[in-house]
Amino acid sequence: MAEPTTITTTPCAGKELRLCPVDAVAEGEALRVDIDGRPPLAVYNVEGKFYVSDDTCSHGDASLSEGMVSEDGRIECPWHTGSFCLRTGEALTSPADQPIRVYPVTLKDGAVFITPEDIPS
Repeated sequence: MAEPTTITTTPCAGKELRLCPVDAVAEGEALRVDIDGRPPLAVYNVEGKFYVSDDTCSHGDASLSEGMVSEDGRIECPWHTGSFCLRTGEALTSPADQPIRVYPVTLKDGAVFITPEDIPS
């Protein structure tokens, strides 16, 4: 797996939030996105389909963007190997037992977007 990459962005009220260009996330990889004043997010590319979740594992303080992305749409935490469904956020394997937050994704003009109101402060 390649070294994790981080992008920083700033939300604007009432507008879609551009997280990154689609080509910034290679297939089977993840990208951490730091958002001013908000918790970090992770953007995943699973066989050309994009997902976005909170970047912090619900079991510990690990960055999920540093974990392993599987072809079946799971992210495995790099610390304790708990895994989550990228579509629903459901915790799938122990020791993870709490879901992660996932966000609806829009692809537009070659970039990944979400609605900033969906992100907790």
